Amino acid sequence: MSDAARWSGLRAGRQRLRDAADIALPATALVVMLAVIFWIRPAAMSYFGFSLLFKLSTPLMFAALAQMLVIMLGDIDLSNGAFVGLVTCISALYLGPQPMLAVALFLLAIAAYAGFGLLIHVRQLPSIIVTLGLSFVWLGCGVTLLPGPGGTAPDWLIGFMNWRPPLMPLPIWLAILAALAGHFVISRSSYGAVLRGAGGNPRTLQRAGWSIAAVKTGVYAAAGALACLAGVLLTGLTTSGDPNVAPAYTLLGVGAVILGGGSFSGGFVSPIGTVIGALTLSIAGSLLSFVQVPPTWQIGAQGVILFLVLAGRVLLSEKAP
Repeated sequence: MSDAARWSGLRAGRQRLRDAADIALPATALVVMLAVIFWIRPAAMSYFGFSLLFKLSTPLMFAALAQMLVIMLGDIDLSNGAFVGLVTCISALYLGPQPMLAVALFLLAIAAYAGFGLLIHVRQLPSIIVTLGLSFVWLGCGVTLLPGPGGTAPDWLIGFMNWRPPLMPLPIWLAILAALAGHFVISRSSYGAVLRGAGGNPRTLQRAGWSIAAVKTGVYAAAGALACLAGVLLTGLTTSGDPNVAPAYTLLGVGAVILGGGSFSGGFVSPIGTVIGALTLSIAGSLLSFVQVPPTWQIGAQGVILFLVLAGRVLLSEKAP
């Protein structure tokens, strides 16, 4: 075996170890939280118990994957939660009685999402400022459509979110499918290398003949589609729309990406780690309820949990070779 092949194999082995370490931290945190819940309430260790524990994790998971795509480019999206809220308003008002209008509005919102991504790239604007302003646009559109909670989710959507597939609850099946699909596209496919390169090494990618503007626009469009899916699923869970239903998704999505091994510098993300990170952060609220933390303290306690797991991520990153 040549030195080049040996060195390539060594680098591949180190990368696999790094990927495993990225997944290990959120997975360990998730297992520990579940163990505490099952110790307090053994009845939760059942099909119905898992359904209740992870019921609200599904929309957060897809919102986190949307945030992951933006972070992969080296950007950050502060409009994620407001966009999900807008989608719940469209879904509750139009998805049942006027599905074609709802789909048209979804496509228009995704196109706007992609357009702002292109604007950020072409004008070299700071994404954190643009998306912060964009969050007020999405919120304003949502409040215009639905000033307060209201509307009704279509029966087929409510039925899907309450579906009980065999072996495992629906949230677990969706988490597995989303993680595997994301891993194949981002981490294993040749086009995934292009997508990561747009955030990690755009100059090299451009010299290879790729249009960075086109790639980033496509990534923002995909992020908008995932956030749109999160909003539709959230509507099925809550059975109504609310422009203010998901403000926490923005920072929880960022936390899930970083907890799952992502990097703010761009180019380094883990779809599997992001999904597990979203499940971990969603289960934190349930854990606090089980240990009888007062509701007025739960937001602060969730912040402490998020800080501890992210601090663990930083320590592991510093020790990585």
